[in-house]
Amino acid sequence: MRDPSVSPQTLDLPISGMSCAACAGRIERVLGRMPGVSASVNLATERAQVAITGAETTAGQVVAAIEQAGFAVPLQTIELAISGMSCAACSTRLEKMLNRLPGVEAAVNLASERATIRYRPGLAAAAGLIATIEAAGFHGQLADAQSRADELASRLAAQRRELGRFFIAAALTLPLAAQMLTMFAGGEQPHADLLPRWLQLVLATPVQFWIGWRFYEGAWKSLRGGGGNMDVLVALGTSMAYFFSLFVTVSGAPDLHVYFEASAAVITLVLLGKLLEARAKAKTGEAIAALVRLQPRTARVERDGRLIELDASLLIPADVFIVRPGESIPVDGEVVDGSSSVNQAMLTGESMPVAKRRGDRVFAATANGEGMLRCRATGVGEHTLLAGIIRLVAAAQGSKAPVQRLADRISAIFVPVVCLAALCTLVGWWLYDGIFSTALINAVAVLVIACPCALGLATPTAIMVGSGRGAAAGILIKNAEALERASEITVLAVDKTGTLTRGEPALTDIVPLAASAEEALQLAAGLEQGSEHPLARAILQRGQAAGVCLPALEEFRAIPGRGVEGRVGGRWLQLEAPAASVDLALPQAAIEALQGAGKTVVVLSEVPGENRGAAGGRPPVALAVLAIADPLRASSRQAVARLAALGMRLVMLTGDHAATAAAIARASGIEDFRAGILPGDKAAVVNALRRKGSVVAMVGDGINDAPALAAADVSFAIGAGSDAAIAAADVTLVHSDLHGIADAVLLSRATLGKIRQNLFCAFVYNVLGIPLAALGMLNPVIAGAAMALSSVSVVANSLLLRRWRPGGREPGRRLGQHVT
Repeated sequence: MRDPSVSPQTLDLPISGMSCAACAGRIERVLGRMPGVSASVNLATERAQVAITGAETTAGQVVAAIEQAGFAVPLQTIELAISGMSCAACSTRLEKMLNRLPGVEAAVNLASERATIRYRPGLAAAAGLIATIEAAGFHGQLADAQSRADELASRLAAQRRELGRFFIAAALTLPLAAQMLTMFAGGEQPHADLLPRWLQLVLATPVQFWIGWRFYEGAWKSLRGGGGNMDVLVALGTSMAYFFSLFVTVSGAPDLHVYFEASAAVITLVLLGKLLEARAKAKTGEAIAALVRLQPRTARVERDGRLIELDASLLIPADVFIVRPGESIPVDGEVVDGSSSVNQAMLTGESMPVAKRRGDRVFAATANGEGMLRCRATGVGEHTLLAGIIRLVAAAQGSKAPVQRLADRISAIFVPVVCLAALCTLVGWWLYDGIFSTALINAVAVLVIACPCALGLATPTAIMVGSGRGAAAGILIKNAEALERASEITVLAVDKTGTLTRGEPALTDIVPLAASAEEALQLAAGLEQGSEHPLARAILQRGQAAGVCLPALEEFRAIPGRGVEGRVGGRWLQLEAPAASVDLALPQAAIEALQGAGKTVVVLSEVPGENRGAAGGRPPVALAVLAIADPLRASSRQAVARLAALGMRLVMLTGDHAATAAAIARASGIEDFRAGILPGDKAAVVNALRRKGSVVAMVGDGINDAPALAAADVSFAIGAGSDAAIAAADVTLVHSDLHGIADAVLLSRATLGKIRQNLFCAFVYNVLGIPLAALGMLNPVIAGAAMALSSVSVVANSLLLRRWRPGGREPGRRLGQHVT
């Protein structure tokens, strides 16, 4: 029986690895044997509904049982918007609390106020993660399009409230600040009272406890969570100055000074710094905001023979929509009628409009030119190129670069160390000159000038601006680690087809042997209709242009690194590289001449069906030799020269014959190449280069490049390439040329330079500021102003990255701006 004291638990788990109904049934049986567990597995949705009604079984045991059965429960990723963080200590403490949860990997970004969390379903859930954030003293909510808009509205409202409070604080503090004039006037009384002390108390109290309440609240939440942050330092420092002054005022001790102006001025200046910092941080996230603003709100859609205007979010795939001249395209689609030029600068950075006609792809947020287009929707909602770019930019801005680890470790212990330094300053000065007020004010200066904000903002602000500039230039960076690592590349492995070349091969030569050219073309096209390889498309396009009738294809099989084979019209045919055709009599002179011209050569042969696979049978017959040319991209040679000038050694990898590879390498300016490489061997070459101590990058566009991309230190996928290549790559280049890699490296170096500058300034500020304050050389008000400006200066320095522009091609306009 179920234990009534145990609350039932229901799990909704994603399952990967199921191939048929038997798999789903096996999982149900495995889970059904666990005490107090009942499960229902849906093969179509690849999810399991699991009910746990007993205390004997935990969610973790359920997940472990599924994995032991040979399946997997994939990690889920969510992004949470976090509010209430005031400094790096807050983000570090929250990150530690989330990472202590079972099955959770979290990265908290102070600059973007986001937490990117990967968790294992069953061990954690979004509601529990948000509850942990709330328990730590912060507020969290799921970050989506709606929450981003709500967050922006609430942030603007909060800034308006804070601005109003700042003006009130400034009005109350200005009379108190007049007290500071006596400090610089000299004379016998360097800290004379210009205002009655009771009036100073009246002016300082609302600043301390109304305007400054946010610091007390933040300090309490931080201490309750077991850590310390900037609010602790500000609240402790200003409270020491205020309550000492209150004691002196109430006790009526005329020989002791009051420091109401110090406590009020520090709070006012820190509040001003926070306002400036928030404004600057908002500018670092403008890349995403600009992208979101690009998407049109409405679309003109054909429904039931009528043209109606709908919200763009309501479109579904296969809807036909109309784009008039001058309008923006609402969703991704394919042109079915009409012709025009489309400005894609807002997505790719290219300044020249691109001609579009029937069959061409169009993308959401791009601007139509002079013609009217009738298009069929292919990608809507979250499945558009624009939405994908927004996700990649958001992920990159929310990720954490390795260089930030040192700052995180320092931030974790920063507040306790500063409090200890302030205590030592207080005791040391009191013992040194016996004047408690002097000791107190110096200790307050130590507390106030030490702020971990600059450390926490040094790296993420630069990453946010850098990744945003990359997106504007057509460089989509998946994570901050890739952005940092790209600056260190020493060797670049380059795929040939579709990367150095256009990826649009054409059949240029047919050398007939045992079959006529017309028959060879018909048989080759019939065999290649089962393949998706670019060479297959070239043969099929030539066949379609010649109007050949494609015979039936059976038993088709692709042989990686060699070619294809299958039964065409009852004849068993092979289409493979000459090196694989060892049993055929081939015209070697003609083949070498074609390969020397940079063409890819394949041999069409027929194997007698009755003897296929049997020893002693009739030998295969060579029917024809076909040559396919894939011209070099116009930009490749210039891009290769740029990459070499950046200190990179280029290595071309291709499965082509050595003569063909040599011709392409020579034309592009690459000295080192590896030819005749099978797809799986590309990864082996990359690993061999890495073992020599090089930082190796790989660029490719095909499915066969995915293993090598995954093996590289940094991987680049050409935007026009396959989904597998893009998924495996760290950086996706919207432009289909190598200039994007040079731009990415330059952007990486510029971003890393800003990070180093920011960290240097943040460290130097604290290394110099704290000793000066401890030695009594800084007034708390000056310390408060310096602390506020330190964070602003770091963010402002990061914003200088917005001046970065890509090179090597004519740059387009600023992100989100149409080029006319």
